[in-house]
Formats: sequence, structure tokens, C-alpha cells
Amino acid sequence: MNRLRLALDPFLLLLIGTVALASFFPARGEAARIADWAADAGIVLLFFLHGAKLSRDAIWTGAKAWKLHIAVLASTYALFPLIGVASQWIGAIPDTMRAGLLFLTLLPSTVQSSIAFTAIARGNVAAAVVSASASNLLGIVLTPLLVALLMPMPGSGGGLISFDAIEKIMLQLLLPFIVGHLARPLIGAFVARHKAMIGRVDRGSILLVVYAAFSAAVVEGLWQSVSAGEMAVLAVACSLLLAVVLIATWGLGRMIGLSREDAIVLQFCGSKKSLATGVPMAGLLFPAAMVGPILLPVMLFHQIQLMACALLARRYGAQLADETHG
Repeated sequence: MNRLRLALDPFLLLLIGTVALASFFPARGEAARIADWAADAGIVLLFFLHGAKLSRDAIWTGAKAWKLHIAVLASTYALFPLIGVASQWIGAIPDTMRAGLLFLTLLPSTVQSSIAFTAIARGNVAAAVVSASASNLLGIVLTPLLVALLMPMPGSGGGLISFDAIEKIMLQLLLPFIVGHLARPLIGAFVARHKAMIGRVDRGSILLVVYAAFSAAVVEGLWQSVSAGEMAVLAVACSLLLAVVLIATWGLGRMIGLSREDAIVLQFCGSKKSLATGVPMAGLLFPAAMVGPILLPVMLFHQIQLMACALLARRYGAQLADETHG
């Protein structure tokens, strides 16, 4: 049943409901300003909790597999961006959605689902914790830098992201993350005891940001500028992107001689992209009217990667079980 929930991802239904709510009842005027303030507060809380959940014991336990961690980071921050740059030649989707596809490839890996799939596939869970956590922590710095290098802001004369955006990232993402991690000795036990509640806070924060982002985009005419055909092309592009990276990471694991357990970590951590990081970061990096269409590829890829990796994880786990009993 847990595996089925991972594949179906009920959170996606909440995301779809939030987008629908913003589409029919977008926040305007003073309500939009309140929604933006609430979204900013949610981002700070989200990254504070991410910092508080990061276990130093898990870091030291899995840190020895340095070859694996370098391979995961190379997939996340080199292979993916190269494919993202190549995707900008796709002319069948609007410019902003195409920019969203590139932004997707610049994001860090997921944490929770990467670890969960590694456990189901009977891979190296400790190493997965380290790889996914390192990817997320580095992503707070690397993703904005890659955006600055590869995604000049519209209306900026081809310039890079603004100092204001960098300041927001430092204050709303990096600082709360550090404070949360430093506070772990005080609140770590509470966070561990209330994982379900903390998870709801995490997801509630993301939903707030999505509602504010899509409200602004809808007010600017998002759904008048995106067709069903363009969404279908985007879904195919996301599926192909995932397939290429899944094949590449498995091949890379074999090429550098990783054990089966570590190769599983490379494939799951190196092929995933974080919705939890992508949503708030998009809100900080891009103009309000652009955030909605830029997030469409991120949300679509999120569900595709969960379904594909759930199937792979079950298959790997079943194969190992058969080999053990055989």
C-alpha cells in the first residue's frame, strides 16, 4: 500500500486542486499581497524544517562513498543542465514553459522519495541520505548560479538574476536552513516525533507558493496562452528527459564500477528533481507572472518521476528477493 501511494502521489491531487483554485479564484489586489506574504513565510518555515531534519549521523555514515556522491552531483548539476540547454530547441511549446523545462533541469535532487525508493529497491540507504541531502544543500547556491548563467531574465537586457533575488535566496532559503540545522539539538527530537505534522507543514507551504504563483499567472492570462497540444508536447519532453537520465545514470554506475546497492542510489538520486525546492526558488528568482508557467514542467516531471521510479524500485527489490531465495 505504501508503494502504491508513492506511485499515485496524493500530493499531486492537492497541487492540481490548488492550481484549479487559483485558476477560478485567483488572488487579486490586497488578497494577492497577503498571499505573497504568506507564501514567503511558508518558504522560510519550509527550509527551517529541512535544516532541522538533516541528521549529522546519517551524513557521517554515508559520506564514505565519495565516488557515488560525485557521480550523483555530476548527473544533477552537469548532465541534466546540458539536456536542459538542448531542450530549448523545442519550438512546440511557449517560451516561458520552455524556460521552465530548463529551470527544472537546474534543480537539486529530491530527498524523501529518493531515500524511499532506494530502500524499496534494497540499495544503500545511508549513502542515499547523504547524496540527496548534499544535492539539496548545494542546490541553494548552485541552482541560482546556473539560472544566472543559463537563463538571462526577460526584460533585463539579457542580464543575470538581480541582487535582490540573491538576497532573498540567502535570507529566505539558506539562512533558515542553517538556523534550523543549528537548532536540531533543541528541536530534533520534536521533529522526529511529529514527522506527519511536519510533512503537512512542508506541503502546506508549497501549496501556498503554488497558489500565489498561479494566481499571478492566471491574472496575466496563463490559460489563454497555453493549449492542450502544448501540454502534451511538454509531457512527452519530460518523459524523454527522465528516460535519458535513468539510462545514463545506470550506465555510469556500471562504468565506474559501483556496487549494485550504490548504483541504485545513483539512479534514483541522480535522476530526480525536487518540487519542494523548485517551487519556492522559482518564486524568488522570476517575475510573478512567469512563475506559474515555469512551474508547469516541474510539477509534471514530479509525477512522472514518481511513477517511473516506483516501478523501477519494486522491480529491483523483487529481483534481489528472487536472487536471495533462489
